[in-house]
Amino acid sequence: MRERLIRQIWRAGLVLGLGLFASAASAQRAGEVEFSRGVGFAQTGSATPRTLGKGLPLMEGDRLTTSEGASAIIKLADGTRMTVRPNSELVISQYQFKENATDNSMLLQMVRGGFRAVTGLISKSSPNAARVQTNTATIGIRGTDFDARLCTRECGTESSRISDQARPNAVLASAKVIQAFGEVNAVDASNQRRRLVDGGSVYPGDVVETGNGTRAILAFRDDSRMTLGSNTRFRIDNFVYDERNAGEGRFLASVLKGSVRALTGLIARANNRNVGFSTATATIGVRGTGLDIVCTGACAGEAGASGSGLTLFAWLGSIAVTPSGQTALQVLQAGQGLFISPQGILPINTQPPVEGARPDTVTPPQKLFTREQVSDAQEGLFVFVRDGHIEVATAGEVLHLGKGEAGFASPQGQTARPNTIPKFIDFDKVPPPTTKNPLLVSVLNDAGIKQSNQCK
Repeated sequence: MRERLIRQIWRAGLVLGLGLFASAASAQRAGEVEFSRGVGFAQTGSATPRTLGKGLPLMEGDRLTTSEGASAIIKLADGTRMTVRPNSELVISQYQFKENATDNSMLLQMVRGGFRAVTGLISKSSPNAARVQTNTATIGIRGTDFDARLCTRECGTESSRISDQARPNAVLASAKVIQAFGEVNAVDASNQRRRLVDGGSVYPGDVVETGNGTRAILAFRDDSRMTLGSNTRFRIDNFVYDERNAGEGRFLASVLKGSVRALTGLIARANNRNVGFSTATATIGVRGTGLDIVCTGACAGEAGASGSGLTLFAWLGSIAVTPSGQTALQVLQAGQGLFISPQGILPINTQPPVEGARPDTVTPPQKLFTREQVSDAQEGLFVFVRDGHIEVATAGEVLHLGKGEAGFASPQGQTARPNTIPKFIDFDKVPPPTTKNPLLVSVLNDAGIKQSNQCK
């Protein structure tokens, strides 16, 4: 009887052990620890905590914790690198990655503390593939370099110890996408391509491209708005705007191909000589204007089909058109247009069909560019984007952040773009995840030695 009971217990233990082994084997390896300093642990469920150390494997489901003064740099399988800050707790809730797979995903849960991250392939594969959940808001990652902190009282204390002045939290983007229909891309001046989704930023030198059957609506900081039709290439040549002095602003753009419906904003109202559009066929000056531009065939540098060229039509205000190779301009009032082709110039008195909504019928979302007073001592989630695009979403609001922008979400669900970049983030001494020698950086920072090449 005793021996049979022992055999039953042994079999039950074997079955349980095999079950736990199978469960562990089914969890995907998410990455490994590249560097650690101080006391930190990784723990899967109720299993024994593993001490964070170089080379330690990290699995889906692991809970990472760091103590006071401790930090760790982790590298995930898709190339994501993260520095887990001191006094932090981060859970790798979901992690699925296979090279070239279409269903890759990453879901992290930040319980307390914070991290600095440079994300990898998962965040670049799909706009909704990579997220970080907190008790305050969800961070949607669009392929980026960013910092995130869940603050209670300690963040304000950190900032109070920093004597340097806080930098203005300026929006660097010329425009942001308020609606993207289908896949829309931007190609920057160095020929780097990135996908644009709702809230994505567009900068001077960018060429915005739409494909077959895709469209986009852009809102600019001076309240100009543009609707880009399908198969369009639109470049921002120069955009300078200071809301305190709109008359010194400048807005120059080129329609390289396709269709653009444009509503000019505050720069044109203050000084219309500083706003204009260019095509291969003509240049267009504005007078506080709504106009349509359609550029095909010879205008787009393509073999011209019959009836192709440059079509212009003013539906608000007036425009001044100077065809290429000519010095005389033609002024078009609302309700007038021109068709310019290699065969000549023809007047138009009826608005031609143009793809997409008139931009004056589209209302940009709130807080697209606005800033407001937020103290570093406030409790909530702070995010700073060094590069890329982040979406901060609460139950009732969404805030889109681009390169160089800081954002905040309160425990009550309000979002804001602070007037200044939080000093506890801007002057963070914890080494970023791409640091070549994090131990040396940590020691120098602890000793109060500033590095002249420290990335801000």
